[in-house]
Amino acid sequence: MSVYTKTGDKGQTSLFDNKRVDKDDLRVESYGTIDELNSWLGLSKNFVEDSEIFNLIHHIQRRLFDVGAELATEDESKRPVMIKEEEVTFLEEEIDKYIERIKKPDHFIIPGAGKISAILHVARTVCRRAERRIISLSKKTNINPHLIKYVNRLSDLLYVLSRCTEDDYEEVIFYRE
Repeated sequence: MSVYTKTGDKGQTSLFDNKRVDKDDLRVESYGTIDELNSWLGLSKNFVEDSEIFNLIHHIQRRLFDVGAELATEDESKRPVMIKEEEVTFLEEEIDKYIERIKKPDHFIIPGAGKISAILHVARTVCRRAERRIISLSKKTNINPHLIKYVNRLSDLLYVLSRCTEDDYEEVIFYRE
């Protein structure tokens, strides 16, 4: 099997259900941003020393394939998987567990206090972009509300994990003249 098919040479791609769409279609943007997020999480695992966090990130990466598959399938009857409320609850439980390890966030911090923390902050911002793309898509087509919640909670979890892995942090102080 060849890596290149030449079927996308004219700016189109196939969705999971074989429908052809433009490569800049909002659906492609949505699952493409989830793919980008998954890659950032893969990079982050190379710096994680805590096996529990490593395994959590790996678990999330597996779920992101489900999110991507759901977003990449326009025909609801052909969706291989759908995100469920239990998966949102799982993320909420993880947020609650890890937030106990950090000082309660009551201010902005400057990202970048350590390699893993910095990478997780990038992943968090990519997750937020994915959420914005999915919200835009939801204005044009029916999107599973659990999927939207999942991506929203995931960005919160990534924030908490980035804070847990920081060597130190610097609070943002707004300067007034």
